[in-house]
Amino acid sequence: MEKKELDEHDEVPIVVPKVDKFGFLKQETNSPEGLKRSKSAIEFEREERRIRKWRKMVGVGGSDWNHYVWRKPHVVKRRIRKGIPDCLRGLVWQLISGSRELLLMNPGVYEQLVVYETSASEIDIIRDISRTFPSHIFFQQRHGPGQRSLYNVLKAYSVYDREGMGFVAGLLLLYMSEEDAFWLLVALLKGAVHAPMEGLYMVGLPLVQQYLFQLDQLVKEHLPKLGEHFAKEMINPSMYASQWFITVFSYSFPFHLALRIWDVFLFEGAIIIFKVGLAVLKYCHDDLIKLPFEKLIYALRNFPADAMNPDMLLPMAYSLKVSKSLDESKEEYMKQNKNLPNEVGQKLQPS
Repeated sequence: MEKKELDEHDEVPIVVPKVDKFGFLKQETNSPEGLKRSKSAIEFEREERRIRKWRKMVGVGGSDWNHYVWRKPHVVKRRIRKGIPDCLRGLVWQLISGSRELLLMNPGVYEQLVVYETSASEIDIIRDISRTFPSHIFFQQRHGPGQRSLYNVLKAYSVYDREGMGFVAGLLLLYMSEEDAFWLLVALLKGAVHAPMEGLYMVGLPLVQQYLFQLDQLVKEHLPKLGEHFAKEMINPSMYASQWFITVFSYSFPFHLALRIWDVFLFEGAIIIFKVGLAVLKYCHDDLIKLPFEKLIYALRNFPADAMNPDMLLPMAYSLKVSKSLDESKEEYMKQNKNLPNEVGQKLQPS
């Protein structure tokens, strides 16, 4: 009896899951990522200086942002392309997307949508929630705070506008509150700053179809040998690039790289998706042109780790000139699809 009582009161060790700095569950650490050494004192001081510069540029709560962007737009663009400090990412994303203004202009709207409205899409939303970043600790617990927040944002947006998406909302929730994430979603899809992206999620995915057509034209123009090989093996962009556009790489690319792409995407628009996609194909070009269909499909969905290095891939992407080609291919696409709604295929922002 005493033995049993002792056993019942024994302390049960608490197992704390190992997560990376972004909150994703760690794999076994024999990977290059897991073996990375900790930051040196010099690197730490460099990062602190960078954060101080950013805090000065942003101001308290974003108070200096618009003034700084107006005075020094090239400095802002250069710093964003180098990556927004993670501690300021949520605030800066709201500032550059136009979502902060939308929130301030619509007080109480988010609460109304979440608490008092019902959505015809609730069953679909519930089904998709567990599929969103399943390896991130914030979204793992069934009916936990992460899944509840994601449900609320997607439900609110489905009431506001019937179309919604999980990975984009999930990414935003890692950096801001539910209400802030909702308004950033609205800003993106309705086009507060850049061309509206709601066509990515409408029935038939009309904007995805246009973007895939444009990407195909870019590959043929910039990487003609690869374009010929794709044609020979009957590979088209819908087989590997749809998720690039639908989730802006948050589904298919390593998270640290996806964040850097999102920094630029929110500031410069959807053109960066084409540039990054073309850059990764260019980097892997010599390997891809040797592969038959089955291996090619696998390679296009599983790029090597060295191709996913943001400090290598992003400068390559920035150097690509694609604006003129994208405008021309958009016109060609619209000629071939005259019955599409006018809002699908807005002009992409120039680089």
